[in-house]
Amino acid sequence: MDRTFVMVKPDGVQRGLVGEIVSRFESKGLKMVGAKLERLPEERIADQYREHLEKPFFPGLKQYIMSGPCFLMVWEGKNVVPIVRRIVGATNPAEAEPGSIRGDYALDIGRNVIHASDSPESADREIGIHFTPAELVAYTRIDQGMLYE
Repeated sequence: MDRTFVMVKPDGVQRGLVGEIVSRFESKGLKMVGAKLERLPEERIADQYREHLEKPFFPGLKQYIMSGPCFLMVWEGKNVVPIVRRIVGATNPAEAEPGSIRGDYALDIGRNVIHASDSPESADREIGIHFTPAELVAYTRIDQGMLYE
């Protein structure tokens, strides 16, 4: 099974959207194998968003991510990265489809509720930033045989 990293950003946590977001992934049939609520330290934010460090918007992004707790998750399933990206919706909420998380809950690209890895390589890197192997739980969902051939 593939894995991906998902983070409900401070605006999503503050607005009480964590349960709704978790429910969408669970209803799809994905399996949560790791989760925690925490305030991210500056070093991990820099590692998470390293491709944006030199961009003019990074200081504001860092301030936003550090403004409150984030809910970090690791999800597992076949082709989980593109499936999660589809559920999350386009980065810019104005372009996100209705029914997607951002399409339903976000209005501004700077406060877009959620982050999801954009590739299997990014997922591996981001999971490694935020979770140790001991924090991930292996188990079989009771409905797994009904979800996959």
